[in-house]
Parts: sequence; structure tokens; C-alpha cells
Amino acid sequence: MDTISINVNFMLRALRYRNYRLFFSGQTVSAIGTWMQTIAMNWLVYRLTDSAFMLGTFNFFNSVPGLLLGPVAGVVADRFNRHKVIIITQSLAMLQAVLLAALVITGNIEVWHLLGLGFVLGCINAFDLTARQAFVVDLVEEKDDLPNAIALNSIILSVSKLVGPSIAGILIAIVGEGVCFLLNAASFIPVLAALLCMHVQAPVEREKEKNSPLREMREGYLYAYHFPPICYTVLLLGLVNLAGTVYITLMPIFAHDVFAGDSYTLGLLMGATGLGAICGATFLASRPNPKGLERVIPWAVVLLGITLIVFSQTNLLLIGLLMLFFIGLGSIVHIAASSTLMQSLVDEDKRGRVMSLYSMSFGMTPFGNLLAGIMASYIGAAATVGIGGLICVAGAILFLRRLQDIEKHTKTDDKADEQNVIGHMSCERVSGEEI
Repeated sequence: MDTISINVNFMLRALRYRNYRLFFSGQTVSAIGTWMQTIAMNWLVYRLTDSAFMLGTFNFFNSVPGLLLGPVAGVVADRFNRHKVIIITQSLAMLQAVLLAALVITGNIEVWHLLGLGFVLGCINAFDLTARQAFVVDLVEEKDDLPNAIALNSIILSVSKLVGPSIAGILIAIVGEGVCFLLNAASFIPVLAALLCMHVQAPVEREKEKNSPLREMREGYLYAYHFPPICYTVLLLGLVNLAGTVYITLMPIFAHDVFAGDSYTLGLLMGATGLGAICGATFLASRPNPKGLERVIPWAVVLLGITLIVFSQTNLLLIGLLMLFFIGLGSIVHIAASSTLMQSLVDEDKRGRVMSLYSMSFGMTPFGNLLAGIMASYIGAAATVGIGGLICVAGAILFLRRLQDIEKHTKTDDKADEQNVIGHMSCERVSGEEI
């Protein structure tokens, strides 16, 4: 029992910091609400249009701002108080959810409302995701605990991915989508309360802030381009977000047409990915440091790709749920390991801009969603997801071929770096979302 207690305490070590505990608790509630809204919006679009193309179009409008506004969001995260930025973005997201709930509950909702409000939320999330990822480092006093904090953030996303869709599936069937949006709006109250209760030191004034935003933007991205661990990690993230996440957009089709189910089946399917993600995030939280993550990343993508292919070829719900479990596991390990590796290497003065690259990689998702909607209309959802899995496997193989070059920058002969990976390169360090 003592050993188990020690292991649990080790896995939760970032929670010993008050600010991080507040952040963790608030984000847990909010993330569940966010997933409820995500599932409800997708289901509502499909219910109103019965169109795979419109599903892809909606998710395109919802996600493309992350790519368009990513560079600006990175400069904002480096130049302004991240704590205040997050308070503003979370408040705006709550207002968006309130408006959405009002339109649905009053029966005035139309598809163009969903497209417009999805785009607005995407703009808000572009700044929120970058600021939140960069803000994590400000919440842990001992930087050796940063990888654990990032892994625990992944657990938040994983738990919410399990609980949120399951609740949404039940609520949609019983009372409709509007209640999901209303509950999501309410979920922002605890996260805003937690943010307001934090005692965060004001950011140190930097000389760099005297530079023009365009010059800072260029400087940060050139830094990332010439540093192999960041460059290849971001490229693989972008590829996976383009091809390996389309199953989420097309999930209503699998639930309704392939598995002959309803909204409850949709929640069950998404819950299976959440359960796998929890296991993957727990694995990362148990690791003492980021060493070796450059090898974990490509194999996680291989797992994701193979299970996507198998999932696309089955019409048996049990096998589908099993594959989604491993899809969730591979996906969260890839995302969280990439974030941890980048955050552990980045220079603080470039953290926001490099982090924006991480956020922008998720901006490839809308293009994948739009393409998936078109492809699914012609070749079907199953073939579309299967092709995405093949692309993920190919990308992982290319990453493995560059692994030797990457490891030249992540491995050192100095044992002191084993205790503090964050400080192992003064000029070549990087930053890392989700959820």
C-alpha cells in the first residue's frame, strides 16, 4: 500500500502547487462542458442537414481560425499577461455558449447560426489554447514538474472526452441539444473563479517587447524551423491533425449508419476514445522526465494509424469500441508527448510563439474535416477514415527516419540534464495544446 501511495503521489506531484490545483480543478469542469457542446453541435448539424459535407464544413469553420490567427496569438502570449488573456478568452467562450443555448432552446437555431458561432469560438480558442499552453509553466515552481503538469492536463482532456460525450449523448436523447449548450456555459463559472483566485506574478518586462510584432513573429518561427525536434514534431502534429482526426467529425455517421445507433451510441463511441486517452495520459504522468519522448511520439502515431484502419473496416460495435480505445490512447500520447518535449526545450522568451506553432498544427484539422466531408460524400466515411490511418502511419515512418537527427539535440552526455532537461540548451529549446 505504501508503494502504491508513493506512486500515486509521484504521478500527481504537480498538484502540490496551489495555482496549478486551481487551474486543474477549474479546467476539468470546463473541459467536460466543452466536449458536451462539441458533440451536441456536431449532432445538431447532422440532424438539421443529414449531410456529411455540412459536417465537414461546420468543423472547418470551427477550427480554421486556429491556423489563421496562430501567429498573432503567439505574439500576444509572449507580449501580454497570459493570466489576463485566459480570463478574457474564457469569458468570451461562456458568452458564445449562452447565445447558442438561447437560439436552440427558443427554436430559432439555423445551420448558418452554427457556422457563424463555430467560427467565433474558433477565433476565441486560437488565443485561449496558445495562452493556456504557455501559462502552465507559470503555475509550477519547480520546472522539473512541468512534464507532469502537462501530462495531468492531458488527463483532464481525456476524462472530459470520456464523460462529456457520454453525458451529451444521454441529454440529447432526453431533452435536446440546448441543455448541453447551457450546461457548457455554466461550466465556465468554476474555471473563471479559479483563475481569479490565483496569485500569479506579473510577467517580467523584456527588451524584446520593444521589437515589432512582425519581427518577433519571424524570429520565433525561424528559431523553430532550424531546430529539428520542434520542426519535425510540429510537422507530424500537423499531418496527424489533417488526416488522423477526421473520425471525430464523421462519428455521427458511424453511430447512425455503420453501427445502426443513436445519440447514445455516439456518446458511447466517443467515450471509448476518452477511456483510452486516460490510460495514455496516465502512462505519461508516471514518467519521471521527458527523456525518450522523441521515440514515443512516432510509435504512438503508428498505433493511431493502424487502429484507425481497423476501425474503418468493421461494423461490429464491440470491435469498434476496442479500436477507439487504442485510437484515444495513441492520440493523447502523441499530442501530450509532443507538448511535453517542446515545452521542456523551449526558451521562455519564445514560449508563446513556439506554442502557437503547436496550436496552429491543430489548425490543419479544419482542412482535414472539409476534405473528409467531401470524400465521405463520394467514397463513404469508412474509406475516408481508413485513408487517414494510412497517412498517419506514413508520417510516423518519415519521423522515424529523421530520429537520429532529432536525438542529436535531445540527448546530451551531461548527467545533470537528466535532472533538468529544461535547461539543457540555452539557444535551442521549444514550446508545446488540447485540449
